[in-house]
Amino acid sequence: MAKGKKQNTELPPRFDPRSFEDPTYRRWSEGGYFGADPGSARETYVIVMPPPNVTAELHMGHGLNNTIQDVLIRWRRMQGREALWVPGTDHAGIATQNVVERQLAADGRTRWDLGREAFVERVWGWVRETGGTILEQLKAIGSSADWDRTAFTLDPGLSRAVREVFVRLYEKGLVYRGEYIVNWCPRCATALANEEVEHEEVEGALYYQRYPIIGEGGKYLVVATTRPETMLGDTAVAIHPEDHRHQDLLGKKALLPLAEREIPVIADDFVDPEFGTGIVKVTPAHDPNDFEIGLRHDLDQVDIFNPDSSLSDAVPERFRGMDRFAAREAVIKELQEAGLLEKTEKHMHSVGHCYRCHTMIEPRVSEQWYVKMAPLAEPALEAFRKGEIRFTPEHWGGVYVGWLENVRDWCISRQLWWGHRIPVWYCRSCDAMLVLHDDPTACSECGSDDIEQDPDVLDTWFSSWLWPFSTLGWPDETDDLATFYPGHTLVTAPEIIFFWVARMIMAGLEFMGTVPFNDVYLHGTVRDHVGRRMSKSLGNGIDPLEVVGIFGADALRFTLMNGLGIGADLQLNYEDLEESFHVGRNFGNKIWNAARLALPHLEGDVDPIPEHGRLELSDRWILSRLNSAIREVTHDLERFRLHEAAAELYRFFWSELCDWYLELVKPRLYNESDPEARVVARSVLREVLDTSLRLLHPIMPFITEELWLRLPNRAGASIMVSSWPEPRPAWNDPEAEAQLDVLREMLGAVRNIRSEYNVAHGRQIEVRILAADDALRGAIAAEGEATVKLAGISTISFDGETGGAEAMAVLSTGAEVHVPLEGLIDLARERARLEKQAAELEAVVERSRKRLGSADFVKKAPDQVVEQARQKLRGLEEQLAKVNEKRRILEGD
Repeated sequence: MAKGKKQNTELPPRFDPRSFEDPTYRRWSEGGYFGADPGSARETYVIVMPPPNVTAELHMGHGLNNTIQDVLIRWRRMQGREALWVPGTDHAGIATQNVVERQLAADGRTRWDLGREAFVERVWGWVRETGGTILEQLKAIGSSADWDRTAFTLDPGLSRAVREVFVRLYEKGLVYRGEYIVNWCPRCATALANEEVEHEEVEGALYYQRYPIIGEGGKYLVVATTRPETMLGDTAVAIHPEDHRHQDLLGKKALLPLAEREIPVIADDFVDPEFGTGIVKVTPAHDPNDFEIGLRHDLDQVDIFNPDSSLSDAVPERFRGMDRFAAREAVIKELQEAGLLEKTEKHMHSVGHCYRCHTMIEPRVSEQWYVKMAPLAEPALEAFRKGEIRFTPEHWGGVYVGWLENVRDWCISRQLWWGHRIPVWYCRSCDAMLVLHDDPTACSECGSDDIEQDPDVLDTWFSSWLWPFSTLGWPDETDDLATFYPGHTLVTAPEIIFFWVARMIMAGLEFMGTVPFNDVYLHGTVRDHVGRRMSKSLGNGIDPLEVVGIFGADALRFTLMNGLGIGADLQLNYEDLEESFHVGRNFGNKIWNAARLALPHLEGDVDPIPEHGRLELSDRWILSRLNSAIREVTHDLERFRLHEAAAELYRFFWSELCDWYLELVKPRLYNESDPEARVVARSVLREVLDTSLRLLHPIMPFITEELWLRLPNRAGASIMVSSWPEPRPAWNDPEAEAQLDVLREMLGAVRNIRSEYNVAHGRQIEVRILAADDALRGAIAAEGEATVKLAGISTISFDGETGGAEAMAVLSTGAEVHVPLEGLIDLARERARLEKQAAELEAVVERSRKRLGSADFVKKAPDQVVEQARQKLRGLEEQLAKVNEKRRILEGD
């Protein structure tokens, strides 16, 4: 602030974040504080935002994830780094197409009624209208992303990157087309990658079915299955080659019931002899393991399902067109009627469901496009082993390694219309297949214009895995790419470590030659107060914008960071927002009130902190403690211990600055008769408040900006671009800390005595201290005026006789604090009260002892109940001992 300029130090008495949060954010945005300059010579710090789906609305998971990123970005920006946080959204193929298809269904139409081109344009219209909603919502919680760089995975530049990657991988032989078993979603009518299938343990049934053995009239073998309807696609039955129970069946044939088809009995190592009877049905077209068995034994693949999971023409006519679950009941009924269903048992098993619509997936043989993952996985493994990738919490590194070591090829084609169309064309004239960067007008092989593009689109994650460099302009060699790649930190949830994290690392190494980031911070999940994951279906979610409207964005952010233990989930009570967010709200209120007290004393210019010798004990103590807070908070942020940073800031600001220093410094601030002492107090208070606000800013940006702008001598137009505090060696003062710690202990002991003996608030008390060391004597001498006010003390003496009715506490130094009670309380009344309390406790203790002395109770009661009774007795005995000690003191013994 310019010298002589009057600063607005007057704060409204009521803390109302709604009065300043929106204007503050607009000022930041209009001031260009969120942007990053590729021409800067400063060291960079880059985070790419996990792009939320364009279908998404802000929920508490987004609030948590983006608050973490914003804390890190604001911190590094204050450290002087050229900090870039790249925002954007994902086109979310299945999810977005489903939204628009539901809109059409409400009008009685389907996408087929519109046709592909019109349908895609309709989706684009919906995206243009509502697709940016969540990004606008993120601004309400203070996200300081570089919004001018907002990306969308279907933007022209990113679409060009996707084609470039597909063509390059194809030319290297890493993209191929093949017929394999896939996870098929009948609802979405598309293939899914293995990582897009969510497995749930469900209680089903195990059906034991009899297959007649051909040529051995009346004999049959028994197979066990959870899906009797798929027997219509069986092409073999199998046993383990070392299962001696069934060796006589090898080489024979069985008659497939209902389909009346002959199938061989084969031996394969995959068969588990312990499952069912040890004989399994083999359905190569509808089970991934059976598919592999079929390849080894050259078995036919009979696809019994249509894309909508109804039964196809490959089954007997009477089953055709049936829904798969209706077909199951029909098959069971016919088997029972034919005497071919031996028994049924309850059976728990894992069933795959679509991650988007939760429909039970159907394994099907289908021609799809794949990426060979093993050649891409090896460099990603090596990067981790060399320490180029670090995970927090560390155990996720093992999960990452386990997945990459066993990685399967990635099915990247989806039978959708919304998304990146696969850049492959087929010539109807010469059957050529063209894989190209740009749309062709004719076949490059024969010149015919009778060409057709592959109808499928790419998996959404095929564009997302390029996010760290496609958003910076790749494949062009842009300034952004040269400056901001590779990045530094990725913040995301563990459930997409396979979908996204590992694949981004593979893509970065393959196309950029280096990993896209070094640190991966995987945070926990937001759950409700009973431990359930928050979801729309359960109705247990919390709208972050509602929290912001009630408590303010800073309260939301502090609550999330304060509860975010490494590797732990965060629990919030959706039924009681006050319970969930009162700590953050109260902390904001405490900061506001502390500033209301301090700012009127900081009007005008404030002198710099003077040399050490002119500082009072409390000044030296708070500066030393502030040094410690700077070190601790910085160290916590460096290790992603954001909850520890929040806790340290809370402890320092509330317990040390507000509860102690502000109280100790008050006499000097109000002492007009000693201007020198007031000058020193103002200089220290300004420095401590300024530094505290800067430490708090990454977590609580709005209130810190509002208050920091009212400080005198501030450096800069916004706290966002002020410097991150650094410890000052001159402020380290262990002697001052030791002195004030013993003073605080003494005052705490006096306050406890007042509370224990119900001394009236306004009553002054006499304190006698025996065996006080030099540290305590010096502290009391230095802070005498504040000391007596803090505990309502009339006089403090270091000698004199003890005895009579007085309370006493022993400090950690061995000093004794005595408080005479004569005249402070009604001794007779207090004695009578304690005598009655002791009698009641003695009766309860006696009953508890008698109960535990009963051999019958100890023998028959559960161990937990007995232990609880013992703990209760110990507590009662301790309480009784304290009451009796008070009685002894009041008797003057």
